[in-house]
Parts: sequence; C-alpha cells; structure tokens
Amino acid sequence: MGRHFSTKFITGLTLAAALCASALSAPASAASLKMAWKQDATGLDPHKQTAFSSIRLLELIYEPLVRFDKDLQIVPAVASSWEFAPDAKQITFKLDPKAKFQDGKPVTSADVKASFERLLDEKTAAAARANFLSIASIEAPDPQAVIFKLSQPDVPLLTAMASINAAIVPAAEITAGTVGTKALGSGPFKLDKWEPNSKETLSANKDWAGGKVGVDGIDISVLPDETAILAALRTKQVDFALINDPLVATLIPNEKSLVLNRTPVLAYHVLQLNPSRKPMDNLAVRQAISCAVDRQDVLDTASVGEGKVTGPLTMPGYTADASTLPCYKKDLTKAKKLMADAGFGSGFSATVIAANGEPATAAAEAQVLQSQLAEIGIKLDIKMMELNVYVDAWLKGDFDMAVALNGGRADPYSMYNRYFTKTGNLQKVSNYIDDTLDSLMQKGRVETDPAKRKTIFADFEKHLVEVSPWIWLYTSYSYTAQQKNVQGFQPTPEGSLFGLSKVSLN
Repeated sequence: MGRHFSTKFITGLTLAAALCASALSAPASAASLKMAWKQDATGLDPHKQTAFSSIRLLELIYEPLVRFDKDLQIVPAVASSWEFAPDAKQITFKLDPKAKFQDGKPVTSADVKASFERLLDEKTAAAARANFLSIASIEAPDPQAVIFKLSQPDVPLLTAMASINAAIVPAAEITAGTVGTKALGSGPFKLDKWEPNSKETLSANKDWAGGKVGVDGIDISVLPDETAILAALRTKQVDFALINDPLVATLIPNEKSLVLNRTPVLAYHVLQLNPSRKPMDNLAVRQAISCAVDRQDVLDTASVGEGKVTGPLTMPGYTADASTLPCYKKDLTKAKKLMADAGFGSGFSATVIAANGEPATAAAEAQVLQSQLAEIGIKLDIKMMELNVYVDAWLKGDFDMAVALNGGRADPYSMYNRYFTKTGNLQKVSNYIDDTLDSLMQKGRVETDPAKRKTIFADFEKHLVEVSPWIWLYTSYSYTAQQKNVQGFQPTPEGSLFGLSKVSLN
C-alpha cells in the first residue's frame, strides 16, 4: 500500500511543480525565508481565532505575557518575570521594558489590562475566555507592572496565559475597534501584506524584545496541495514548508537535499458527537459508537500509522495507557447490544462534517468512521466543507457529528474547561456537561499538589470517556520540511512555528 501511494505522489511531482510555479510569491530578498503551506489563516484577531492555520500565522506577529519553550516550560514573552502570592490568589507580572509594538510604541500595563478586559468581555466571543474567569480585577500600578487579583486559587492560569489566544494587543486598537482588521503585535515579525489564500509577506521586527530575528522576513505562499509544496521544495523554490499530510511527510526522507522535522504534538484527532441532538442525547448510543470505533484502524488508514491512539489527556505527566479506558478495544457485540437497549437496533442516519485540508486526514478519517459505524446500523453522510465554513458551523455546534483536530494544552484544565465546565465558553461546541465533570475540573483547578492533581484528572478522563460526548482517536505529529541551509528551527509539542524567529539561512 505504501509503495503504491508513494509512486503515485512522486509521479505527480513534475506536474505539481508546474502548477505551483505561478502560485509562488515573488522572489524574496536573499535573506528572506521562502515558505509554503497549504491552508491559509481565516482571520487576524488573536483572541477569536481557533483554526490552527490562523494561530500559526498570528503567533509570529503577536505575543502573550508568557510562552512555552520546546520542553513545555513557561518562559518570558511580553513579561520578564511573574510571581504568585502565597495564597495563590494574586499574580504580579513585570513587563519587559524593551517590549514594543510593531508601530514602535511600548507595550505597557495599560495594554495588558485592556487585552484581558477584552478577553473577559462576553461580547468579544474570545476563544479562551473560560480560562480567565478567576480574574476578579486587574491593576496597573505603573507602566511595567500588572497585578491580577483572583477570586480563587487558579493553578493553571499561567499556562492558559501562554497562548496566542491571550495575546497582548494595543489598548488603542481595542478602543478604536480595529483588532483583527490589521495585525499589530509585539512579536518577531510584522505582517506587511496578506492576500487571503494566496500569500503573506512578513518583515522582521527589528525592535523585537526577544532578540535579533535571524532572517529579514518571510514570504509565505499558499499552494494548492502538498504534492505541489514538495515539488517546490525539491526545485528549491521554497526554503521551508509546513506539511500536514503524513503521507507526503513520509516521502521527504527520500529527498537527500531536504530535512524533515517530525515532532509528537498534544493536539488530538477526535470524532465529536452532538449530545444535544437525537439520538446522540442517549448515553447508550454514544457508548455504542465508542465501542464500534476501531481507533487503531482509523490511525493506520487515515494517517498511515503516524501517531498513537489516545485518550483525552495528551500532555506529559497526565497521559494514561489508552488501552485501560472504557471501550478502547473494538467490541461490536457490546455496541450492538447498547444500540438495541437504546431502541436503535435497526440503526439511524446522521451527518458528519469535516474540513477540506485541515487536517489533511479529515476526509479519510470520516470515510473509515463511516464504514465502521455502518457495522452497527448507523448510516453516516459525510459533508466536506471549506475551513472557514466548517469553523463557523463548529463554533455554533451545528452538526450531528464532526471530525476535528483540536489543540492540546500543557494542563488538563486549560485544555478542556471551555468545553466541559458550566462556565465554559465553548459549550455550544461540546453540548455536554454534567456535575461530575464540572466538579472534577474545579478540584483540579485549585489543587496545588501534583500527585493529587494527576489523580483528579485521571478520574476526569475516565468519566469523560465513559459518557462519550466525543470519541477520542489519536495524536499524531507536526511536520515541517526545510532545505539544509535553513538552520535553527526548533519544533514544539504545540506544533508552533514560533521557532522561525530564530531561523537563519546559511
């Protein structure tokens, strides 16, 4: 099977090279990085964007207070230092005095205060709002100091702040209502030009407080498919590329002139059910679906085995043996009995939505799931959508089922509270909450003992799998490919491209 597909892709590279030549950006300067990806950003507001393609662009332009390094350790970004009060109900940040927005104005405590007030405002519809609901007030005693006063101890708050969804934006842009109409951050690159679904031109922010940026800029081309991207890499039209399709990624080690970066990530592939719609509101039906799915088969077929079957918790320190979770071994006998007990012995029809292009495996995953669920009488209609249309439907919970790739986080609370707590701002996406999930999340939020937190979230994971609002499938890898003269890129478990800030061309 692998040889058949590889031959097919390699045969198509000559044609792909011809097709992509006109789509590539104009020639970059000698010290600019020529880059390509398949899926473009869907918007520029860092507080609202949920699509991976948007986050990858915005994390080059904006900065949060803190960020994660390649080992998932929290390191400075806009803030140079931070300190929790002994009762864990206050956290004080000192801002880097060298931090500047790309218009040359300094980043001050007023900008931080305005950014988090915008995040907390329900009218903003911020993607990560639920992570910050413990913030009772924000004080800015001087331009370089910000004090967050909390209504309760909030252990994962700092990890939640290490996200581009918590980026610091200029207070003046918030007042003017222009956040998202242009990109003005304090990160390593400025967005000079954006032609959606065509190209982006970025230039180095020479005033970036994080140090010297290694290239003069990045010229990003949006190419129609990943065989075209591989062709452009082979012909050196592109220096660096993001690869989403694991099948294309497996071809890169065969190219002597190219380097493949392959890193396990926290993001997870999942079949999301909608428990607010019949018959997914029936626990036995959801459990039957879980028992009918062969997760390893989905992984092997859709992602050529590039990954690992997973439960809900994908972060180091919390990941459990997935085989110990309920119904993680396919059990058709049990699944059929659950369907019959629920009154659906003859099955039912439903629609599953999936996005074109992101993840690259979405269509294949939907097809495998369609085949597997047919074994218990579920007739699944697959509806493929363009990414921006899919994201809109996903945020509204307008689906029976959805094939999704959701971002992981370093902490279980900041990863799932927006879906599975009573105050979660993405409840429309999950359409499920119960007292047990909410209670365990709150306990994990305030518990400071690492061993006790691990036990709490192990109970959370087991219960979440038992009630089966979603069917977790697998984690995979982030892939980037580069010419050998590209030096210094460090991939991360978040799949971040922030490491481009330290890349140089030799």
